[in-house]
Amino acid sequence: MSLSEDELIARYFAPIAGEAGLALKDDVARLTPPLGRDLVVTADALVAGVHFFADDPAESIAAKALRVNLSDLASKGAEPLGFLLALALPRGVTAPWLEAFARGLGEDARAYGCPLIGGDTVHTPGPLTLSITALGALPSAAMPARTGARAGDAIFVSGTIGDAALGLALRLGRGPALSEAHRSELIGRYMMPQPRMGLAAALAHAHAAMDVSDGLVGDLAKMLKASGVCGVLDLGAAPFSAAARGFFALDPGGIEIAATGGDDYEILAAVPKAEAPAFAAAAAAAGVAVCAIGAVSEGEGELRVVGLDGAPARFARGAYSHF
Repeated sequence: MSLSEDELIARYFAPIAGEAGLALKDDVARLTPPLGRDLVVTADALVAGVHFFADDPAESIAAKALRVNLSDLASKGAEPLGFLLALALPRGVTAPWLEAFARGLGEDARAYGCPLIGGDTVHTPGPLTLSITALGALPSAAMPARTGARAGDAIFVSGTIGDAALGLALRLGRGPALSEAHRSELIGRYMMPQPRMGLAAALAHAHAAMDVSDGLVGDLAKMLKASGVCGVLDLGAAPFSAAARGFFALDPGGIEIAATGGDDYEILAAVPKAEAPAFAAAAAAAGVAVCAIGAVSEGEGELRVVGLDGAPARFARGAYSHF
């Protein structure tokens, strides 16, 4: 491929840009925040061989990159406004790959109402690397920060937990011989996160919220520590899919992978007990399943984990870490 940077941007990315992106002909975007709303900004970087497999379809790489950022916006109840893309391309990237990447990115941008508004494109001698910065908006002073959990709150989580981490284990050849349906379901959850954008109304009832990106146990511990409280997590109450339970039946060690592995992109929330019915009702109205999995108590950042057998559970690590 012999396109210049300007030609590459004009051919593949300008067609999917939003109005605020100024047709990607300027060095900046121009965005007017909605009246009476706060801006929420998040950024995530993805690297081939770390966050996805280098031979994954270009469309799914693009979708995952955008969706992991949308998950952060979803955890704050924010409406997407747009995103910036920084793309570091290794030598040898082909025009068909770029076409598929831009197509997947554009489809998700339209589906989630989050247009491309700018960014940068460079070459790299290393692996494919991309970083997205997503912007959203929510009513002023309404953000459920991870520092807001209070003693007495119920702990909720959306969707199902551990599917993506188990899917990664299967892709790496480290899992039991599951049915093809269960195997496909778990790998699919790893490759294609499902940001819970519909939870915005429900999160108006929460004291604190964050997305589960590095593992349920570790991320809940982070929330409790940031809030200066303690809590208990009951894995017996955690929402595990039928595919995950099939994995556990053949390999009991899978429960640790599911509880501490990354890539769930579900929403963890601390909700006042009095607000719990309203939170659950709003989530149900949005078509998002939520499940109470524990409680917040007085103390300084300690998390007690109860295993599937009702006994205290301890794991070698609580969450995925890059370092």
